[in-house]
Amino acid sequence: MSFLNKYEKIKINKFIKKGYLINKTENKKSLFYISNLVNKTASKILGTKKINLNYIHRLVEKKHLNEFRLSVIKNINKDRNLRYHYFNVGKSNLYELVGNELMMQKNINLSIQFPNDETSLLPIHSDVWSGDSAFEINLWLPLVNCYRTKSMYILKENKYEILLKRIKKLKIKSSQKIFESVKGYLKWIKIDYGNYLLFNQAVPHGNIVNSENETRWSMNCRF
Repeated sequence: MSFLNKYEKIKINKFIKKGYLINKTENKKSLFYISNLVNKTASKILGTKKINLNYIHRLVEKKHLNEFRLSVIKNINKDRNLRYHYFNVGKSNLYELVGNELMMQKNINLSIQFPNDETSLLPIHSDVWSGDSAFEINLWLPLVNCYRTKSMYILKENKYEILLKRIKKLKIKSSQKIFESVKGYLKWIKIDYGNYLLFNQAVPHGNIVNSENETRWSMNCRF
């Protein structure tokens, strides 16, 4: 006997089929807390006032990007309230999709991708390929509007078997060749600030060079 209502069943089946779900932030105060914390931390590191995250590439040299990113990550994770607010961003959907007995990743990750920067790429991959649990779900939170190459991609539903067959048949051994073999089956995620993405990290995903004129800021955490 199922205790799920009709709406919950539709949502769960949709997530299982597509591999991801986009929803409005469930707690605007928590989103503001996170966004403000990141902005204040980045501004303090740079010794400036509040910044426009979309154009941070005008203030930080590309060669210093990773050092800057790691410094922001280290400092925001010192905040004892960060994980509480991050969880509250998508609490109800996490309960519905994963359950209410949750383990949460200790530190929240942050990605910063400058325009035309080839050093911040995450080639197509599935997290389970490198040992992560297939029972984890990733809450991906944009701090700016993300679209086209300023976002991430995910393999479309029902294409995973095709990918595995091509890897085996063509004896593909590099992520770039994997990408080329299935690029027609990739879904680019369009998601604006104020929304969050929950995705099945077992489904292949990644990004390419950001060819837009704005920087991508996104956070992610596994549950």
